[in-house]
Order: sequence, then structure tokens, then C-alpha cells
Amino acid sequence: MTRLNLLLLLAVLASALYLVNLQYESRRLFSALDKAHGEARRLETDRERLHLEKLAQATPSRVEKLARERLQMRGATPAIIHYVASGAQPAASAAATAANTVSGGDRP
Repeated sequence: MTRLNLLLLLAVLASALYLVNLQYESRRLFSALDKAHGEARRLETDRERLHLEKLAQATPSRVEKLARERLQMRGATPAIIHYVASGAQPAASAAATAANTVSGGDRP
């Protein structure tokens, strides 16, 4: 009978230690999950902030301002447009076509 009691005592101790180990592991995993959720929230906030910054940087007025200041670009007007003829046309007919297009010739 003593052997059976000793065997049952060892079984109870082993199951108690196993239960304590499982609870510890469960708490550790829950803590890691909570940290992962916090990191996901932080990354989502950063993504939204960067998306808003991207939209602010790409406004047409800002792009035009940068093009004028950094690249010394200017708006296209009819006075500065140059027409280029394709290589298939002779130079004289290309110049006549360009002159008619710019001056408004051949209009009904």
C-alpha cells in the first residue's frame, strides 16, 4: 500500500509541476501576443502618417513650385512651342506645315 501511495504522490507532483509550467508558458505567450498587437498598432499609425505625408508632398501646387525653383522649368505657352517635323518629310514642307500650324493657316 505504501508503494501505491508513493506512486500516486509522484503522479500528483508531476501533474502539478506540469500545470505550473503550462500556466507560465501561457502567460509568456499572452505577453508576446500583446506586444505584437502593440507593434501592429504602431506600424499602422506610422503607415497612415506616411500616407498623409505622401499625399501632402504630391499636391500639384507643390510639384509646380519645385519644378520652377529646382529645375528652372516654366509653363508652356504658344510663344515658346517649337514644332519638330518627323524625318520622313523634306525640310521645306516641314517648315511650311509648322508655319501653317502656328500661324493658323489652312483654316476654312
